[in-house]
Amino acid sequence: MYKIRVILDTKEDVIRTILVDDKLNLEDLHLIIAKSFGFEGQEMASFYRTDDEWNQGEEIPLFNMAEAGEGISMQTCILKDTLPEENDKLIYVYDFLNMWTFYVDVVEITDDKRGDLPQTILSVGEIPEEAPEKEFVADKLDEFGDDGDIDDEFGHFDDFDFNEY
Repeated sequence: MYKIRVILDTKEDVIRTILVDDKLNLEDLHLIIAKSFGFEGQEMASFYRTDDEWNQGEEIPLFNMAEAGEGISMQTCILKDTLPEENDKLIYVYDFLNMWTFYVDVVEITDDKRGDLPQTILSVGEIPEEAPEKEFVADKLDEFGDDGDIDDEFGHFDDFDFNEY
């Protein structure tokens, strides 16, 4: 049995702690998380592998988008194989139009077997009416130096008069 803490990425504390069976696949976990936060579970979603610093890694999509049999999907990823240890983490994004983003953290793994799973054992806070706005910031590329340093075989880019032709 897994005890999983799910935290919505928002200013207010919105947290759910859920108990689930370790044989569950990530598609089932997606539905459990979505419903524990009051969603229907009908929107596209993905999990992302992450390190201890929550840096986003490989995507685990709801559906396999790759060529036949080449990619992974939530249905093919079993919880105990994907998150084998306590403190393993995933980022969960629900509804790509609104980008609800959650941090999924394995709090505890036990050998207990229960018939009443899945179960939400802690619910803190209410989900806001609208998803928090996300700001995606790319690392600054310093490959070309300053903007004024762009030169090519025709000389400095800014010296070229486009209106001559």
